[in-house]
Amino acid sequence: MNNKFVVYTVSLLAIMVMLLPSCTVNLKGIGMQAGAAPVMLDPLTIPKFVEPLFIPPAMPSAGRDDKAVTYRIAVKQFPQQVLPKGYPATTVWGYGSANGPDPGKRGSTYSWPAYTIEAESYKNVRVYWINGLVDKKGNYLPHLFPVDQTLHWANPPGPADSMGMNPAPYTGPVPIVTHLHGSHVQPVSDGYPEAWYLPNAKNIPAGFATQGSKYGSVLPAPKGSALFEYDNSQPATTLWYHDHSLGMTRTNVYAGLAGFYLIRDDIEKRLNLPGPAPKQGDKPGTKYYEIPLVIQDRTFNTDGSLFYPASREFFDGFTGPYIPDSDVPPIWNPEFFGNAMVVNGKTWPYLEVEPRLYRFRVLNGSNSRFMILTFDKAGLKINQIGSDGGLLPDKPVALDRLLMAKAERADIIVDFSSFAPGEEITLLNLGPDEPFGGGEPGVDFIPANPATTGQVMKFKVVPLTNRGNRGQIPASLPAIARLTTDLPQRDLTLNEMVSSLGDFPVMALLGTAKDGALHWGDAITENPALSSTEIWRIINLTEDAHPIHPHQVQFQVVDRTPIDAMAYAAAQEAYIAGGKAGAPPDPMTFATGPAVPPEPWETGWKDTVTVFPEGMTRIIARFDIPGLYVWHCHILEHEDNEMMRPYFVGKMP
Repeated sequence: MNNKFVVYTVSLLAIMVMLLPSCTVNLKGIGMQAGAAPVMLDPLTIPKFVEPLFIPPAMPSAGRDDKAVTYRIAVKQFPQQVLPKGYPATTVWGYGSANGPDPGKRGSTYSWPAYTIEAESYKNVRVYWINGLVDKKGNYLPHLFPVDQTLHWANPPGPADSMGMNPAPYTGPVPIVTHLHGSHVQPVSDGYPEAWYLPNAKNIPAGFATQGSKYGSVLPAPKGSALFEYDNSQPATTLWYHDHSLGMTRTNVYAGLAGFYLIRDDIEKRLNLPGPAPKQGDKPGTKYYEIPLVIQDRTFNTDGSLFYPASREFFDGFTGPYIPDSDVPPIWNPEFFGNAMVVNGKTWPYLEVEPRLYRFRVLNGSNSRFMILTFDKAGLKINQIGSDGGLLPDKPVALDRLLMAKAERADIIVDFSSFAPGEEITLLNLGPDEPFGGGEPGVDFIPANPATTGQVMKFKVVPLTNRGNRGQIPASLPAIARLTTDLPQRDLTLNEMVSSLGDFPVMALLGTAKDGALHWGDAITENPALSSTEIWRIINLTEDAHPIHPHQVQFQVVDRTPIDAMAYAAAQEAYIAGGKAGAPPDPMTFATGPAVPPEPWETGWKDTVTVFPEGMTRIIARFDIPGLYVWHCHILEHEDNEMMRPYFVGKMP
């Protein structure tokens, strides 16, 4: 957030949390005493690289006809062994096939992360997304974490999709709505934040809204569900699905609601890439050489449960007064950084690799954390062949380090052929344990704790086999047509609001050059014409980098220009205060250097882009599906508290 005191406080808290001496040593097999308050688990006591990486299988479908492949996927609660064996299991939420066994039964597909949905370009997929957060008696399950009712949130007690004033944690039935991130999709299937729905529970309190104000379904669906359809009208790429409920995405995703969705096409298949990836009907013991990796940070309690803050006090020590006696939300934290790294639902796992090529689909699935990934072996390259929206243009990019904002994906190939059986390679994270503003690790910020969040997973080299397809690193990749437009550029801003009690953040906001900072409930200001191509100039007026994600479109990054953000903000404020006469200030007037082209790994199709502080980032996109969508910051704590705006393509109703 845009407050140096807060940044330093977060950094200090993060370090204190990670280095906090544990009250209980050698915690394996030791749970909490009944009724005892949770005690945070010291991450230094968690053994690293002792559990094998979980490789998500392919999600089983419910059938296929001439219109689509259909899935019935439910969200349920279950225990999962996230920490190493000997530690208590962790209660999580996950997606799974509703046609299969329930969690805990043999053959169950419920998992964090979810099983992977495999799709083909331009071939329809239908999914019945089912809210199954009920117990065995059919009564609703409350949330695993405290939900702040003072935000603009789903608010089933009512009015639905409104700003609440109740400072108590919400304990009612949980709303969900699934968004397929990066999909080119009709509005009804996009997972709009106000399109949520409650489970079909027996004990929904009287007067509760059971659906959000924008609930939709392609066809009528049973209570507690919605049918979404994806035509997959885009090239082969790595997408992911996750919850997107208004004002509580952070807690629902933190509980485990995330999974990969891979689109394939003939162009990709002709590249002779390493494989195979998991597919339906695989025999036990099948070896995989294309593997998805979702990297997330989490904090645990000694009873195995996930820790997430229950008070704003955790973030910066502010003890109140809170809403309704001030403007400070009582539970919401501006950011959250876990002290343990989790890959595919396991803390610090290892993967046995042969001395050959491997293809990894990497997702930063954290709530707030930027990551800078690298290997501990000099010369081992990250060969990136694709980004959010598909293959990079022209040729792969060989990298020593890979910067990944929240929600970004990277399709990479790693060559382990120079290593002998018995050797080990560690994937490291050099990103900070605090809000990220750009720059070099160790120069501009303190890197992640090298004993904990600075390590991600380990690769253990084993003897070569003749399984699978060895593949190759492509010498070339297909070109991408560059978008152009003659339309005026659209100027948008990233802002924050500080408390009336002092200079500390209470929400983050999006806005426009003309209107300034705007809230979720303000009138729509972004209304691209149908089939138009626009350039958005996104101006960062905060001290943090923000990953910005517009729904519906895959865009291209045009460039970044450093600007004097403080001078621009002052000119904008004067323009608005003066009655908005004439045109708003031009950010290029405040440029402090030349425009810089996108990084080599950003030259393909993107759906999430990092907008750095003291800078303006330009993206260009074509808006070809009419209807209501959103654009937002993908730091989940930010989007849940006003850093999200609706936009409408085409003629407004």
